[in-house]
Amino acid sequence: MTTYSDDRYYIPHGSHWPAVGSLGLLFLMVGASTWLNGAATGFYVMLAGLAIIIFMLTGWFATVIGESEGGRYNAQVDKSFRQGMFWFIFSEVMFFACFFGALFYARNMAVPWLGGSGNSFFTNMLLWEGFESTWPTNGPGNIGGEYEAMAPFGLPLINTVLLLSSSVTLTIAHHALMAGKRVQLTSLLATTFLLGFAFVYLQGVEYIEAYQHLNLKLTSGIYGSTFFMLTGFHGMHVTIGAIMLTIIWFRVLKGHFTADNHFAFEAVAWYWHFVDVVWVSLYVFVYWM
Repeated sequence: MTTYSDDRYYIPHGSHWPAVGSLGLLFLMVGASTWLNGAATGFYVMLAGLAIIIFMLTGWFATVIGESEGGRYNAQVDKSFRQGMFWFIFSEVMFFACFFGALFYARNMAVPWLGGSGNSFFTNMLLWEGFESTWPTNGPGNIGGEYEAMAPFGLPLINTVLLLSSSVTLTIAHHALMAGKRVQLTSLLATTFLLGFAFVYLQGVEYIEAYQHLNLKLTSGIYGSTFFMLTGFHGMHVTIGAIMLTIIWFRVLKGHFTADNHFAFEAVAWYWHFVDVVWVSLYVFVYWM
């Protein structure tokens, strides 16, 4: 294997993958917007865009993996990758901060104002006379009809245990990689992504329960919209993280990564621990409070 131990920064050749990704995003967004506005063909355009994006990700990451295994990256390139992953996770922190901020604003400001608390007596009297400031609520006008809030016990609690357990298994797998224990690394990494997929499955069961038995839907006013917005986007991140862990597992089976060179493993681990922290916050502020 060729190694690049000097200070030269590896500059890759021109790539067509950004153009392919842009085309996929175009199809995805146009298809989704037209489908949501009633055009049946928009759904298929959206699927085509998603397929193009998956094709782009597969090809682009295969190229990067080949460059890495070919010894083209030095410490300076590794530092760039770490900075890029840090800023990506930071952007994800801001992404969820916006949603938690919307939940905070609705619960602690908008709903109390509509209920006439503080100096908002006339807001209640002029807009929604008789509206009581309570949470959870579907807002003035009983939007979406009567419903039951999702309890913190049962499936949400089980999912919390699953995700926290997956963080433990991933951390031990990382230590196994550092110690050169490949069998332990392989089994614990598999356990981690299986726990992640189990979480996604149980969240799907939870959604079915919410829609069919609790009448809790995305259209159930402010509570329904914030509940499904936060849990849904988090579930999407868990799905992406579990897929990433699966890919790392296949790379481990192929003999990739050493104790000194395994940033791809670390990057996915950072992402997974971030997803777990978000879930703990979500479990406390959405299910309990």
